[in-house]
Amino acid sequence: MIKFEFNKEKSISALLYVTKLIKKADLHKISKILYFADQKHLTKYGTVITGDFYIAMEFGPVPSRIYDIFKAVRGDGLVETDEFNEYFNVSQSYLIKPLKEPDMDEFSESDIECINESIVENKELEFEELVSKSHGKAYKSAKSNCKISLEEIAKEGGANSEMLKYIGSVAENYNIFC
Repeated sequence: MIKFEFNKEKSISALLYVTKLIKKADLHKISKILYFADQKHLTKYGTVITGDFYIAMEFGPVPSRIYDIFKAVRGDGLVETDEFNEYFNVSQSYLIKPLKEPDMDEFSESDIECINESIVENKELEFEELVSKSHGKAYKSAKSNCKISLEEIAKEGGANSEMLKYIGSVAENYNIFC
């Protein structure tokens, strides 16, 4: 059984990769690019890229543990840590500046494919456009500030019935939250 577990090293590399490829790298845009990359990967390959889970927050899906990394770097997280300061600077306005190169060995070809597709599709969208785009059926199926179901994310992404059945069988513990 595949476990949907957060991969900290891969997540840091994904953040570094995305921030290097988009002009205005802010928390909101990065969150939505990663969400749509994970949706693509889940729909096509049955797994998410970083292992993070998405919370239905006011302005759309937010990768929970990645958000915790940003808050820690900004100094306003629940846990104060310098663990991530070598990778990013995060301003009070949530603009992210990468300080290192991503470790591309963390990614599979399918990871890069889906991240790149999501960057192309979303990098030029404005805040409100990303809010609107990310407030789809999967987002609306979740309670506010709760996990968004992987099956719902994949269904919205166009996964076929066999893929949805597979995701449901391997992600049964993933969706426990709220």
